[in-house]
Amino acid sequence: MKITETELAGCFLLEPLVFEDERGYFFESYHLNRFQENTGLDLNFVQDNQSKSKYGVIRGLHIQKGEFAQAKLIRVLAGKILDVAVDARPDSPNFGKSFSIELSAENKKQLFVPKGFLHGFSVLSPEAIVLYKCDTYYNQNSEEGVHPLDKDLAIDWKIPESDQILSEKDSIAKTFSEFKAI
Repeated sequence: MKITETELAGCFLLEPLVFEDERGYFFESYHLNRFQENTGLDLNFVQDNQSKSKYGVIRGLHIQKGEFAQAKLIRVLAGKILDVAVDARPDSPNFGKSFSIELSAENKKQLFVPKGFLHGFSVLSPEAIVLYKCDTYYNQNSEEGVHPLDKDLAIDWKIPESDQILSEKDSIAKTFSEFKAI
């Protein structure tokens, strides 16, 4: 498995070594020791979440704060998404900067999003099934969010405005400026 740090410190791209033949393929999607050796991170994933969404859906930008802050490892089981991480660590030189990458069942890439980052994705295929591992259990009282279409963040979700679908919660989320103020 190839593990590469993105331009946002602590955020890693994982690319598996895929073995293919006439029967199909096999790959190791996660290996704790290799992950720790290549990232220097010591964490234990405790919860897996899975979502299914249709084209145009934008989920996020979400974050867990305080003792329930979560690191996530995101992969796509079916379809294609644009996965986005925004550095929300106030002391980071990359504070407010985002990283985005297409993850798909076809390319089998994964994105590791560390604690202190906002996370979201848009669905680029007719539908997508997304699986992500978390290193801390979800806690509703620790959840925060930023409106994914915030003009200050200026994220290109690769979805025409007329096709964008947001949940009610995401459509009334704070701006990044309001989020920074808390």
